[in-house]
Amino acid sequence: MSPAPGRAMLHIAMVVFQTGYAGNHVIMRFALNLGVSKLVFPLYRNIIALSVLAPSAFFLEKKERPRMSNSLLVQFFLLGLVGITLNQGFYIYGLDNTSPTFASATENAVPAVSFLMAALLGIEKVEMKRRDGIAKVVGTFVSVAGSLAITLYKGPTIYQPSLRLMEQHIKGGEAEGQNKNWTLGCLCLMGHSLCWSSWIVLQAPLLKKYPARFSFVSYSCIFAVFQFFGISAYLERDMESWKIRSGGEVLALLYTGLVGSGMVFAIQIYVVERAGPLFVSAYLPLQTLLAALLASFALGEHFYLGGLIGAILIICGLYLVVLGKTWEKQAQQLISLASEIGDEDDHDNHKPTSSSLIQPLISS
Repeated sequence: MSPAPGRAMLHIAMVVFQTGYAGNHVIMRFALNLGVSKLVFPLYRNIIALSVLAPSAFFLEKKERPRMSNSLLVQFFLLGLVGITLNQGFYIYGLDNTSPTFASATENAVPAVSFLMAALLGIEKVEMKRRDGIAKVVGTFVSVAGSLAITLYKGPTIYQPSLRLMEQHIKGGEAEGQNKNWTLGCLCLMGHSLCWSSWIVLQAPLLKKYPARFSFVSYSCIFAVFQFFGISAYLERDMESWKIRSGGEVLALLYTGLVGSGMVFAIQIYVVERAGPLFVSAYLPLQTLLAALLASFALGEHFYLGGLIGAILIICGLYLVVLGKTWEKQAQQLISLASEIGDEDDHDNHKPTSSSLIQPLISS
């Protein structure tokens, strides 16, 4: 069977991943404008995600789930802490003090950080003397450059929507959000990007020990729920903050829980297992483009020439990364084939002849 359909599924999965998470930026900003607690909301969000992931793990992986050990439990605890609790905590405080566009743009540091971490840990092989290594490095930084172009350069307007789906809610939130600490927001988003990079990279080696994907992410999510509950119970003493007061909050929770957490967790671990951390992080700059388009339609923001230039750079960068991964796989196959041929030649050279005196001694 040709591996092309499998590769196509990985690309489709990452496009769905980034589309869903691009919407998460707008929905989270909407929820914050409604006045949700920045500690309780992530707790409810992950409970919803766990309610979907845990049954899938229980029924689909009942026979293939590896035996749990104390070492694995500690690693799942740390993955939940770094990848979910700190990751989402830094994100929501960073978003609250900046903007959805800036939060999305900051995440474009993730490919470069993930690439560096994966290379240092030996998870991602980078041969700078080979074309595949050069393509992966150049593609990663071209994608990041495209995202920076969207963020830093506007240029003339090339599209102005006539419909603003969330205008009233966003404007209401902006009127209330004048006391933002931009420096704190930037620091929190930097922490969010570092946690996300670490999460993506550290999943790869642990998946080799524990390949049951739904159980893997469910255990991490369980620990994150306990961690968020402990933090919220200690810091959020106002009982009103624990109440869900409107249908808008319910919709925001459902979207962030089912799409922003449940779907994202499942797709991310699926792709990390099959294509590695670099492939996952390389698609993150696409999120900035999708977030800009979504903000244009949902919030009535203009689409500028900088967005078009950035989109072209992002597409070119992703193409280079994918091409580099393809060349790398081809090189590995050639090395494997050459090794097999060498083993066969070596076996033939040492094969005993019919006149050998020791032949009867080694016959089966």
